[in-house]
Amino acid sequence: MNYQDTALTAAHAEVKAELARTDTKASLLLAFIGAMLAGAWSVATNGHLTWIALAFGAAGVAVLLAAAGLLLFTVRPNLGGDRPQGFPLWAALTPDEIRDALREDDRHAHIAVLARVAVLKFGRLQRAIDLTYLAGGLLVVAGVLAWVGGS
Repeated sequence: MNYQDTALTAAHAEVKAELARTDTKASLLLAFIGAMLAGAWSVATNGHLTWIALAFGAAGVAVLLAAAGLLLFTVRPNLGGDRPQGFPLWAALTPDEIRDALREDDRHAHIAVLARVAVLKFGRLQRAIDLTYLAGGLLVVAGVLAWVGGS
């Protein structure tokens, strides 16, 4: 195994690991958003809130829903678009065509496609986290307004 082969194998494994890491983070954030939505629903339906607290709470819930939608889009499978690499392409091949395709070392193409997918996923995840922060702030303001209004 030469240096280039070792480097291609390492890069391929790294980009696949980054994709898995992004999907794991997105899944955890989706669960957190679900818990925040459940909590907001519980407070909104069990309390007597002022209209301003309800407005801030509704805005927070809307932003949470936008973040959840972005996260769902982030974890949505991407089969490579116009030029699929790896398993999406293999699904359309016969066993003999797969064997012929595997004779060529096209890890460099896989790395390029997977790296672009990973960068897109990281960007969406970052925006979803920013939206979650914004939603949390709106819900905190709604909570403070409810507490002050209820006193």
